[in-house]
Amino acid sequence: MPHHPSTQHDDVVLAERHGPVLLLTLNRPEKLNAWNNALEDRYFDLLDEADADPEIRAIVVTGAGRGFCAGADMSDLQQVDKLDENGLPMRARPKNHPLSVRKPLIAAINGAAAGLGLVEALFCDVRFAAAGAKLTTSFARRGLIAEYGAAWLLPRLVGQSRALDLLMSGRVVRAEEAADMGLVDRVVAPEDVVGVALAYGQDLAAHCSPWAMSTIKSQVYRSFETTFGEAVEDADRLMQISLLGPDVREGVTSYLEGRAPAFAGLRGSDSTPG
Repeated sequence: MPHHPSTQHDDVVLAERHGPVLLLTLNRPEKLNAWNNALEDRYFDLLDEADADPEIRAIVVTGAGRGFCAGADMSDLQQVDKLDENGLPMRARPKNHPLSVRKPLIAAINGAAAGLGLVEALFCDVRFAAAGAKLTTSFARRGLIAEYGAAWLLPRLVGQSRALDLLMSGRVVRAEEAADMGLVDRVVAPEDVVGVALAYGQDLAAHCSPWAMSTIKSQVYRSFETTFGEAVEDADRLMQISLLGPDVREGVTSYLEGRAPAFAGLRGSDSTPG
């Protein structure tokens, strides 16, 4: 994976390769990894680098220390973005930038995830949580609204009434309740949450076509804004593309030969398999 020259902010997010899986660790443990502009820029840079690296097949994100991310760092004056003429924040990339990553993005929620920290976990495709971890939207308790698309994401994960409960009350839910409502996908022992997430990423890397995963991910997110008929038409079009590519042949051949598939990695902004 390419690396930019070291800067004073490189250590706010740590990157560690585990074969085809990249582990990113939000690294401000003294502040429960509270989000600021330096952390955001470094995290998004690393996501972009990983997305462009054909050797990386999945990405896991977690937090250093006791928390995943305590939300925006209210004590950091640099956190205040410049505003445009409409009074909206001016940033090179929006907070939902992780949704643009083509590869599986897996959250290993090792501890508290609050406000923006929870929303960033929602921008991941799959969420594993440590037993007992505390999650909260917290917005209403700070006089804020449902930020960064949370009002769009949460109802699609947990349903309308549960989303309104979480957003209006700002109450804390433990990982176990979060799993029951579909907010997280699996609860594991705190000492195992990163390892389980990495193992899941390794399984995807070993057995699944990067092009297929990327295409499925885009299908799912696009389908939120289309009709069923449009989704079927989209699937028919993509099926024809997949049948002309090498991944179907490799997937079937490897299955018949009883071996692991050797799928090509994603390069640049690939829109075709292989």
